[in-house]
Amino acid sequence: MQLAFFNSYDQESIQAPAGQLLKWIGNKQRFAAEIVSFFPQRFGVYYEPFLGSGAVLATLAPKQAVGSDSFPVLVEIWQTLVSAPSLLKVWYAERWQEMAAIGKGEAYERIKARYNGKPNAADLLFLCRACYGGVVRFRKADGYMSTPCGIHDPISPVAFNKRVDEWHRRVRHTQIKLADYQEVMREASAGDLVYCDPPYAYSQTILYGAQAFNLADLFGAIADCKKRGVFVALSIDGTKRSGDLFCDIEVPEDLFDREVMIRCGRSMLRRFQLSGRTLETEEVFDRLLLTY
Repeated sequence: MQLAFFNSYDQESIQAPAGQLLKWIGNKQRFAAEIVSFFPQRFGVYYEPFLGSGAVLATLAPKQAVGSDSFPVLVEIWQTLVSAPSLLKVWYAERWQEMAAIGKGEAYERIKARYNGKPNAADLLFLCRACYGGVVRFRKADGYMSTPCGIHDPISPVAFNKRVDEWHRRVRHTQIKLADYQEVMREASAGDLVYCDPPYAYSQTILYGAQAFNLADLFGAIADCKKRGVFVALSIDGTKRSGDLFCDIEVPEDLFDREVMIRCGRSMLRRFQLSGRTLETEEVFDRLLLTY
């Protein structure tokens, strides 16, 4: 039985990493522990097929896991974290030193141009930490990254290295794959757990590849998992603007057994869209849908 791989864990003791490794749209770092608190206490292999920033994976720190994404450059960052964390440190330090030598703005534009000329994991790693609000946006036509430089100073290599060490410890038992989410979800067996955090219809269309994402296809994959006895948890659009706008996503009847509202605070994406203005009226809630 796959469930034998896992002992029951104390959900009350689960804590997110001390700091983000990657800044990314939809990052669940601040409320990942709350999401995990709704996971089954016992499950087999943990799957996260929309890996992104990996905040929920790192918070759970499972003993056996598969993390995947369809974005090759992002997957390379994750594979390097698992198999060669010291290389991740070198990548970041080299670009931080480049910034220190010629100035943040000039270095950022140079690194961004280099990335857009030839997408690569080392440059994207630094860009996602240095761009405005961590809003890594891509042009639909050609994947061009267009986010301007952030107003903050990127953390030092010493601080970044500490994060690499902590995150490596938390995800070292994870197999990282470059794969479509449907392919990965088909691998899950009875008693396994799949957590889905897909691009959000109301806010995340600027994510790489999100424009082609079809939520109906995801619901089909979830239904297949449920038939096989796989636990599935799905984060999806909830409410925005202090609850005035309910993101009315049509969910198939009887697909999910429970729905929980997760308070996410204020949206950095909306701050970016509003040119840094205050967001008192832009509080966001996510829906967490559970098949169990």
